Amino acid sequence: MQSSNHFAAFDLTNRVALITGAGTGIGQATAILLAQAGATVAVHYHSSMTGAEKTLAEIERHGGNGFLVRADLTDEVQTRDLVQLIVAKTGRLDILFNNAGSVIERSRIEDCSLDLWRKVMDANLTSAFLTSREAIPHLKQSGHGAIINNLSLSVQTGGSGGAGPYAAAKGGLMVMTRTLAKELAPAVRVNSIMPGVVETPHHETFSTPEKMDDYRRQTPLARNATSEEIARTVLYLASDASSFMTGAVLDLNGGRFLR
Repeated sequence: MQSSNHFAAFDLTNRVALITGAGTGIGQATAILLAQAGATVAVHYHSSMTGAEKTLAEIERHGGNGFLVRADLTDEVQTRDLVQLIVAKTGRLDILFNNAGSVIERSRIEDCSLDLWRKVMDANLTSAFLTSREAIPHLKQSGHGAIINNLSLSVQTGGSGGAGPYAAAKGGLMVMTRTLAKELAPAVRVNSIMPGVVETPHHETFSTPEKMDDYRRQTPLARNATSEEIARTVLYLASDASSFMTGAVLDLNGGRFLR
């Protein structure tokens, strides 16, 4: 039996990755990890330039390659220009991680204004649609094209505590994952991750310390996830290690939801 390098499948050398919302949390950890695996990373941000600069500094500290890109991904023109800039700078685009999104504001659906509903849909679903649409022609040319979408455990459990609009948007993103997996095969693989609670600044804004403790107690592994743990799964889905996987939804919730 021939010996093999088990880590070779995670080598992203000569590939270019766009990580949306890369200035904090899961996006930041993923950008750093993919750069460590050899990818040139476009570090996207909209309003958090300081966070994006920290991401890029960490990439460079580890000897990786990356550059900052700014766009409002709910704007069709800005999204098109963003992808064109990346391809003009690097000559290619191989990996897209649709990570950007936000609860924006908690609201029960019965109390949700149309304006808030549209903002939540735009931030979490329309942004991924526009970015994917612009990236697809380049991903098809890659030979290793991969899209990974960041969902939420609330797709399975329903949005509690006023996160219903957010859960609905992420549910739409799950359906888009499966649809694109069919439409783009075999040229581009499309998969998604469904994280449970992750210790990120998102929860510093939208969850209380008491609620975070509740989440830990509800989780069989007795803790919440780290961004780095989630990033490792994104690396797997972006790499040739998952070469026969498309249309998948990977649960990363510590056992809080079992299919």
